[in-house]
Amino acid sequence: MEKQLVLRHDNELELAATLHYPADIGAGNQETECNRKYGAIIICHGFIGNRVGIDRLFVKTARALAANGCFVMRFDYGGCGESSGDYGVLGFDAMVDQTRTVIDYMSAMDCVDPQRIVLLGHSLGGAVSIITAAKDKRVKRLVLWSPVGYPFNDIVRIVGRESYDEAVMKGGVDHMGYVLRPAYFDSLMQHQPFQTAPRFGGDVLLVHGTSDEVIPVDYSFLYQKVFWTRSEGVCDKEILFQAGHTYSSRKHQEEAISVTSQWLEKRDRQQQEWHHWSI
Repeated sequence: MEKQLVLRHDNELELAATLHYPADIGAGNQETECNRKYGAIIICHGFIGNRVGIDRLFVKTARALAANGCFVMRFDYGGCGESSGDYGVLGFDAMVDQTRTVIDYMSAMDCVDPQRIVLLGHSLGGAVSIITAAKDKRVKRLVLWSPVGYPFNDIVRIVGRESYDEAVMKGGVDHMGYVLRPAYFDSLMQHQPFQTAPRFGGDVLLVHGTSDEVIPVDYSFLYQKVFWTRSEGVCDKEILFQAGHTYSSRKHQEEAISVTSQWLEKRDRQQQEWHHWSI
């Protein structure tokens, strides 16, 4: 079952969202009526993306993870998809705050297990997920698909240095229909996910393709080294041979979804075993 929602953020933005219910919760059994707790996964899309994803990646991912027994929320950041707002003005910090609004909604659901709240971030959404998780202790796990490592440098490389210079000189630049303002780029400069990553104490899965021409696969190797410096939390990595940045082939989509689902199942099982052992 899927439900279309509009989430209010700071009484200014309306965030379009789709909530996917676990397979065993039907139309006549709302979350307030369930008799057990479920994991909750929030999908965070990337730069000028949306909750559908390129080649419907996030739709397929959400449906697969819901079929596996989780609540899954995919949403559009302000100014993207069907959400209100101006993406090119809002910037990186606004994306973090919007993500926390979605966490508010999910964590308030009676059937959500507060120990199994997961952020699944793709590309720039991966960097946003890291910063959010470091700030918000309700996030217990991270799944990072092709995560951005240097928000400012990576996005300027994507839009082109000339476009960035134009934004600074003229107060904005048109990039694929989005007007990116200097404030947007300034906000990207303020965050260094590699430095922030060790502040998150939960478990992490990194997924990256060897043929990613947008965000280097080397980033995920470096991220794993950084996460390994922590005193708590595991960090696993899956490198998908010949997969591109958006996992656009059916094979690579299925691989990304499968390794993510299997990893979450494994973490849930180990958490449950630890709980029984500690009792």
